[in-house]
Amino acid sequence: MAERVLIAMSGGVDSTAAALLLCRAGYRCSGAMLKLYSGPSAENGCCSADDAEDARAAAASLGMDFYVFNETARFEREVMDRFVDSYRSGRTPNPCIDCNRFLKFGALLDRALTLGYDYIATGHYARVHREDGRFHLLRGTDRSKDQSYVLYQLTQAQLSHLLLPIGEYDKPSVRALAAEAGLRNADKPDSQDICFVPDGDYVNFLREYGHLELREGDFVDSSGRVLGRHRGLEAYTTGQRKGLGVSASGRLYVISKDAKTNTVLLGNDSDLFSRSLSASDMNWIEPEPSSPLRVTAKTRYSQTEAPATVTPLPGGAARVDFDEPQRAITAGQAVVLYDGERVVGGGTIEKALPPNGV
Repeated sequence: MAERVLIAMSGGVDSTAAALLLCRAGYRCSGAMLKLYSGPSAENGCCSADDAEDARAAAASLGMDFYVFNETARFEREVMDRFVDSYRSGRTPNPCIDCNRFLKFGALLDRALTLGYDYIATGHYARVHREDGRFHLLRGTDRSKDQSYVLYQLTQAQLSHLLLPIGEYDKPSVRALAAEAGLRNADKPDSQDICFVPDGDYVNFLREYGHLELREGDFVDSSGRVLGRHRGLEAYTTGQRKGLGVSASGRLYVISKDAKTNTVLLGNDSDLFSRSLSASDMNWIEPEPSSPLRVTAKTRYSQTEAPATVTPLPGGAARVDFDEPQRAITAGQAVVLYDGERVVGGGTIEKALPPNGV
């Protein structure tokens, strides 16, 4: 009997193409949408009523059952609340990574296995490969669409129940597949915004949802000299130049934020470069190394990875030392490690380190 797959469908072309490919491959497929956010701007973000209708129509056209699972409470707890807490502590989070970790590959997989499915599938541009009794996460073939960065938290157990059917394709090919099959969302634009902050005003979200009151404080330079007043740590991120409201002879950038002193450090562009970082909450997809390991690493989704050495530390931590300085290493973002096509693992950036820092 054919294996059963529960496909995460967002209403977009990528997950629809994933469903199409798996149906053609002979799997017994069903579609599912996770209802994640029901706030005041829900109809402008993902999992809106229009998205649900697009997903339902795509499933019907492929002869699949379709389900909507309400995970709003877990989404608030594991994604939105973490988002607020991260900003409150002076960090800049990546909520899509938490959503993948706790919802798409947590809640959905739990439901799928409970219902007797063998696999879940998504429309991510990445690949799963099994070799020598271990599962490996590989980059998508189309490097311009590769989404392995946001999947570094996957475990061996999750990878063993995961199919990523579009990882071998590029975006034009995915759209062509959907169009040839007569699927109505073949030309649907990609979603770009954080689903619970579709207007991009995350500071207002922190106020309205997180009840977070911004506290004014000092802009300072590296010597501690006060350069002006900021309107609250949450309004700034590492590398920011615009909207500072500080007069200076040259361009100033946000270098870092200190929640303990409620200060924002400003400096020149050259001050944004660091060779090293510390990371916590490390997840190793490949076996955790027992000694320093040569890798390539990236500290932002859109960044090209750079040669580095990772050194595992006690307590699920690690230090990453780059061959060349990296710009705007940001606490709260992810550092993801690669060995060629394989994702070695990754973790949450704690801070950029000074030379010989610990």
